[in-house]
Amino acid sequence: MPRPTSDVQAFQAHATDADLDDLRARLAAARLPEAETVCRAAPGSHRWEQGVPLADLVDVVNYWRTGYNWRPFEERLSRIGQFRTTIDGLGIHFLHRRSARANATPLLLTHGWPDSIVRFIDVVDELADPEDAAAPAFHVVVPSLPGFGYSDKPATTGWGTEKIAAAWVELMGRLGYSRFAAHGGDWGGNITTVLGGRFPAHVLGIHTTFAEAPPGVTMDGLTEAERTWAEETRDFWLHRAAYAKQQATRPQTIGYSLVDSPVGLLAWILDKFAEWSDTEDSPFESISIDRVLDDVTLYWLTRSGASAARIYYESHNSLDPGLRVDVPSALTMYPRDVEKCPRPWAQERYRRIVRWREPESGGHFPSLEVPGYFVKDLREGLAAVLAALR
Repeated sequence: MPRPTSDVQAFQAHATDADLDDLRARLAAARLPEAETVCRAAPGSHRWEQGVPLADLVDVVNYWRTGYNWRPFEERLSRIGQFRTTIDGLGIHFLHRRSARANATPLLLTHGWPDSIVRFIDVVDELADPEDAAAPAFHVVVPSLPGFGYSDKPATTGWGTEKIAAAWVELMGRLGYSRFAAHGGDWGGNITTVLGGRFPAHVLGIHTTFAEAPPGVTMDGLTEAERTWAEETRDFWLHRAAYAKQQATRPQTIGYSLVDSPVGLLAWILDKFAEWSDTEDSPFESISIDRVLDDVTLYWLTRSGASAARIYYESHNSLDPGLRVDVPSALTMYPRDVEKCPRPWAQERYRRIVRWREPESGGHFPSLEVPGYFVKDLREGLAAVLAALR
């Protein structure tokens, strides 16, 4: 395996004590609105109809200020291995965990919004060096999207999903991986789709929890369950996607609040972890509060609320209608995800689906919600992809 080029430099994440003290001071001085005007007597998703309930937010803010510790997350990043390189004038941060196995497959994992590299933090080690000797192993690369985390913030327009996908190919090449497998969800799934469609000479195959049908598909021939999926997705974009329209049209405006107010940032992100997870009353039923705060704190310390939001401005509804993916593809549609594409529609774009799964549980953040199942599904999906190449 070729060694990384000299363009790749080791990186260490370390927030100053002053920055962490400032965060706690801002949390202590937060001004909060009155409680929401919906029924709060009984647990249930209806409590979130107007957004994050006041009582829930107060509890998380208090824990963030007095109980949460950022340092273990920094240490975890260092143990995995952090690096930066410059591609097309933009500094890109990434995690790189090489497997001890010589026959490991290079694997690129791409996150989305409102998550970050935090999405994959709990699965990297098991993917690289599985406890089961019979399980496949991977050389794992997890880049931070432009404008996210410790990657640079683009100073001009143009860093949409097509350019990001091309940058990822360059990144993997610099690490010595001329051919690799790719996985993603949310924006990461969109980028993974572009990778599979545009760069078949480099991408062995893909696994994704995201699928977007090309224009012109109809309900004809869909099962009742598939019709329900299509209707639920349509309802989501009609009635619950104000965040996307805001970030696609006015990311700078919302960005001031996201960079200036930790409570505003927390509420903006926590709302999505709650609504998009496979839970009934709180996202913390399936995702630890520390992991959510790792994600929010990363946004806060890197002041990336505005720059991350701009991926919507750059790429919302921009997936090429004519793009087709001919590399082997494994797709998994989790039941509580906000977008679920019926298989007949997916097959119009992903033309070599070698594995399709519909789990019984899990939502938009499966690597955080159901990490054990996620790893098993990813391994089996990529095994099917690699088998199709033989």
